[in-house]
Parts: sequence; C-alpha cells; structure tokens
Amino acid sequence: MSKEINLEQLCKDVISLCEETGRFLRAECATFSSSRVEEKGTNDFVSDVDKEAERRIVSRLATLIPDAGFITEENTLTIRDKQFEWIVDPLDGTTNFIHHVPCYAISIALRKDEEIVLGVIFEVNLQEAFYTWTGAPSYLNGMEIRMSDKAALRDCLIATGFPNRNYDRMKPYIAMLTEMMFETHGIRRMGSAAVDMAYVACGRFDGFYEYHLSPWDVAAGSIIVKNAGGRVSDFSGKDNYLFGKEIAVANPQVHQHILEMIGRYFSH
Repeated sequence: MSKEINLEQLCKDVISLCEETGRFLRAECATFSSSRVEEKGTNDFVSDVDKEAERRIVSRLATLIPDAGFITEENTLTIRDKQFEWIVDPLDGTTNFIHHVPCYAISIALRKDEEIVLGVIFEVNLQEAFYTWTGAPSYLNGMEIRMSDKAALRDCLIATGFPNRNYDRMKPYIAMLTEMMFETHGIRRMGSAAVDMAYVACGRFDGFYEYHLSPWDVAAGSIIVKNAGGRVSDFSGKDNYLFGKEIAVANPQVHQHILEMIGRYFSH
C-alpha cells in the first residue's frame, strides 16, 4: 500500500472505536456470569465478550486501512506480511473482567514495515484513553503525558505481572520480586499489562517488567511509553520485546536499574 496515512486522524478514529467498544464491555460486565467463560489453557481465559469485542474492532479497523494485516488475540482475523498490521487485544485483563474487578483495557497498535507507528490503550472503567503516533507526544484524554523523572529505585513504585501460566522462571522471578519489594516504594499488579504500561507512561508507575507476554499485550504500550520519554526493551536490554515474551519499561535511569536487577536473577 503506497497511500499516505494520516496517523493523527487515524488515531482519533481508533480512540472513537475504543470508546464505542468500551461501552459494549461495560454493559456486558454488568450482567456477566462465569457460565460464559472458556479456558484456553491453564489460567488462560476467554469469553464470548472478548470474541465479540474483537469482531467489532476488526470489522471497523478493516475499513480504515483496507489492505492491512492483523495480529489478534482471539484469532478473529490473522493476516501477516502486509506493510500495515493492526495488533489487537480486545480485552486486556480478561480475568479481572470475569471477576468484576474494574481494571481492563482495549489495546490497539498499528505496525508499519515492522515498526509500531500508532498506539491506543483505552482503560474501560475510568474511560481513559492513552495514545500516540509517530512524531507525536503521548496523551491521556487530550493532555500530554510524560514519564516520571525518578532516578533511584528507592523512590519508585514498580508494576509487574505475576506468572500465572508459565512457571519455568518462577524461582528467579520470586527472588527478584523479593529484592524489588525491599528496594522500592512497593510493587503493584494490576492484571493488565496494557494498563501497567500506560500508567508508566503517565508517571503513575515508575517502571514495569514482566515475562510471558504476547504482541497484543505490549505493542500499543511500547510506543506510548517511548513517546512519553521512556525506554522499552527485553530483559537483555535489546529490542526483542514484541515477540520475545519479556519486557522492561521505565525512564532511562530506572530502566537501567531494572535491567541490572534482572541480570542478577535471569539467565539469557
């Protein structure tokens, strides 16, 4: 596709789509019961709500860039090797949703020639839209956001995600978590990697790390964090975080501290 894309207008369209889908999710949550839940694997849940939300999102995105590819969590549509690819998580925080815990989000990113060029994370309950595109700052509901400027771990509040499916690295994870608890203001686990990354971008959290993540968990957050002044990497400090199933994000100083701690506990 050679047509020039207006990323700012496209971002507005995606935010509108997220707001619409968010209304659907809130309405469904009000009457949701566990009988509608399927287990894809150990502690890996999906419901008819995830699937319907993704169907609606994919249908609309397909009209915005007709020849785009898709990487989607619930496999509504998977088309690869296109110049443009949408990366979609229709409900990041499904476990929270099915337990009526009010923290879950829609995460949509656009990838062009293997580079993320647009990201939107919409936290459904607070109706907060975090977004950016190439060449722009990161925003929260129209207000520019920036990372925190903390330099020392002892001043930081750090987010992570507890391993709940892949336990291969549980021992080093728990060992690092223990040190992190002593060295920081504390640890938070929201249950949505997209929300964790959005909160880092706007300075609510000072850093985030997790392993066993998928592209749709981190794609939108990665560009939002970067455009808010942060660093994004895998556990080795390299760029294989989209498909490498591990990620660390923070401002440059705190990011280095997190990587140093990871290096003491995780082998690569």
